[in-house]
Amino acid sequence: MKATDLLVQCLENEDVEYIFGIMGKETLDLIDSLSKSKQIKFVNVRHEQGAAFMADVYGRLAKKPGVCLATLGPGATNLLTGISSANLDHSPVVAITGQAGLERQHPESHQYLDIVKIFEPATKWSVQIRDSQTISTIIRKAFRVAQMEKPGAVLIELPENLAPQMIPSNPLLVTQFPKSTPNSQAIEYARSLIGQSNKPLVIIGNGVIRQEAVDELLTFIENLKSPALHSFMAKGVLSKDHPSNYFTFGFTKQDEGLPIIEESDLLIVVGYDFVEKLPKEWNKKLRPVLHIDPLPAEMNEHYPVRGELVGDLKETFHALNKLEIPSKPWAPSGNLKAQIKFAYQIDLELQGNQALTIENILTIIENLTNEKTIVISDVGAHKVSIARTYQPKQAGRLIISNGLASMGIAVPGAIGAKLACPDAPVICITGDGGALMNISELETAKRLGLSFVIIVLNNSALKLEEQMMQDKFTNSFGTSFGNPDFVKLAESFGIKGVRPNDLVAFEQFLKDALNQTNELTLIDVQGKDV
Repeated sequence: MKATDLLVQCLENEDVEYIFGIMGKETLDLIDSLSKSKQIKFVNVRHEQGAAFMADVYGRLAKKPGVCLATLGPGATNLLTGISSANLDHSPVVAITGQAGLERQHPESHQYLDIVKIFEPATKWSVQIRDSQTISTIIRKAFRVAQMEKPGAVLIELPENLAPQMIPSNPLLVTQFPKSTPNSQAIEYARSLIGQSNKPLVIIGNGVIRQEAVDELLTFIENLKSPALHSFMAKGVLSKDHPSNYFTFGFTKQDEGLPIIEESDLLIVVGYDFVEKLPKEWNKKLRPVLHIDPLPAEMNEHYPVRGELVGDLKETFHALNKLEIPSKPWAPSGNLKAQIKFAYQIDLELQGNQALTIENILTIIENLTNEKTIVISDVGAHKVSIARTYQPKQAGRLIISNGLASMGIAVPGAIGAKLACPDAPVICITGDGGALMNISELETAKRLGLSFVIIVLNNSALKLEEQMMQDKFTNSFGTSFGNPDFVKLAESFGIKGVRPNDLVAFEQFLKDALNQTNELTLIDVQGKDV
C-alpha cells in the first residue's frame, strides 16, 4: 500500500469528513490518495489561513478534530495564524503539511523551512514523519493529542520522498478517552468549602461547553442558587432570563461584572481558560478559589486555590450533584443585574426609526433567531459588543475567538460551521477590516452550495484601535481606510448583496436571508456607529 493511501485510511479511521486546504507539488501523492476516498471530501480553499479557520470552527462544533492541509514553505506558514488561533482557543485541529524530501533538508533548498520548529510554539505537538512505517502511530497519536484536555492543534509534516513508498501497515484502533472523577474526599472537601461560604459565585468558562457538561452545571447552579458569570466563550450556558445569570465578564474597561466578584467570598471557577483574561484583571481582591476543571490549577498569585476538583466536568458535577449542596442564595449590593443589562444594552426596545448601531443590530438578530442558530464573531469593536449585548439561546452556538483573537476568522469560520451543522442557520458578523482579510472564501462557500448570512459592519476604520488611541492620545492615526462596494463585490462572487438604509430595512433583509436555504447573503451595514 502506498504511504499516502495508508494516511488517508488512517484519517477515515478517525472519522474525518472534510479536509480544508490547498494542494502543492509536495502533496500531490496525498491529494491523489484523497481523490479515491468515498468518505472524505477535500475542500480546496482560496488561502491556507482560511483553511485553518474552517478547521478550527468545524472542530469546535463537530466535537472532533477539524483537518487542514497545505504544502511546504509559504503554504505551511500561511496556516500559522489559524493554527495558533485554534490552539489558544482550545479547538481540536490537525494540520498536515507537505515538505521537501529528506535528501534536500540539509543544504539551503527551494521553499524549505523547518516547519516543525516554526509550529512548535503554536501547537500541542509538531512532528515530522521520518519513517513511513510510523504513519499509523503518528496519525492516531495526533488525533488523540488534539482532543485531550485542553484540546488544541497538532501539526504533521510528510516529506515528499516518503509519500509514494509502499508499506505494509493498517490504521490503529480508535479508543475512547477514559473519564476520571475526583475522589470522594476531594468532593466532600469542596462541599464543605461551599458550606462555609456566604456569597459563592460561579465563574463559567468554555471548558463547560467543550466537555458537554452544561446540563450538569445547570443542576448544580439551580441547587446552589448563587449568581454566576460567563467568560466570552462560555456565553449561553445560562439562559438570558435565568435568575443566576449576571452575564459576561472579562472586558478591558467598563467591566460591570467585577463588583460581584469583589463582593463574593468564594469563586467556584469551572472550566475557565486563563487565555481569555488573566485573574489579575478580575480577582484583584484575591477571593479564594474552588477550582473545578479537567486539569489541575495553573499557579497564579491572583488565583488562590483553596480546593480542587480535577476530572471530567460532566462526571464531576454528576458526582457533586448527588450530595446535598447547601443552597446559598444572595444578590450583590444595589440593583447590579439591572445596571449590567442597561450598560450592556440587553433587552433593548427597538423602534423602526432608531439608528443602525451594533447593539440594535444584535437585538434584531437575537429576536429573529432560534436555539440552533450559530453566530460567529470576527475580531474588533463589534466582538466586545457581541460579548456584552447578544444573548445566545443555547451554549456553544456563539463562536468568539478570544485567545489569539485574530481578525479574519468569521467568513471562513462560517463555512466550517455550516459543514459541521448543515441544518443550523449561520450568521457571521465581521468588521470591514476583518471581512477583506478572507473575503475570497465567499467563492469557496458559493462553490460548495452553502447558505449563510454575512453581516459586514462598514465604517472604514479599525474602530477598536481608533477608540484605544483616542483614550490614550486623544487622537487616532493609521486606523482609517477605503473600502470596495461590498454589495457589488458580493454580486461579483455570484451571491446576493444588500445595503439597508435603516433598522427596518435591516430587519427585513435579515428575515429574507434567514428564510433562504440555498443562497448566501451579504448585508453591508454602513455607518460610524457599527
